[in-house]
Amino acid sequence: MNKAKRQETILKIIENNIIVTQDDLQNALLNAGIEATQSTVSRDIKDLRIIKALDRNGTYRYINPAKEKGEKVVKPPYNHYADVFGHAVVSINSAMNDVVIKCYPGMASSACVAVDNLFGDDILGSLAGDDTIFIITRDTEKATRLVAKLKNLL
Repeated sequence: MNKAKRQETILKIIENNIIVTQDDLQNALLNAGIEATQSTVSRDIKDLRIIKALDRNGTYRYINPAKEKGEKVVKPPYNHYADVFGHAVVSINSAMNDVVIKCYPGMASSACVAVDNLFGDDILGSLAGDDTIFIITRDTEKATRLVAKLKNLL
């Protein structure tokens, strides 16, 4: 299965189903005959700029903001990312040049996309699990500054 076909399938899945977690999306892909690892699903979510948001029924789920706008790719404004981050995060801490962000279950991926888009220049890399984000910065000072910036969003 090529990347374009997999990503097209992902967009159809989130349009027609309530998908709350990456695991839900991975299982839906499997049901559609597409095997994909969690890291592949995570990259596809980021590439497609899929976000979690409240739908009309008040369900927090993956959506395609580009579909809502009728455009191919939409980069949500700063306030949107700040809102997503603020609603997802429980705590933020650092140790040396690493930053660890604890989130509500199932929300780390969305919060990580927000961090990458808001502060991508401040980080070397980030990794999101179900409820934890791990970020690597260049040094302790940069980690401390990033923590302060992130806490300002809460």
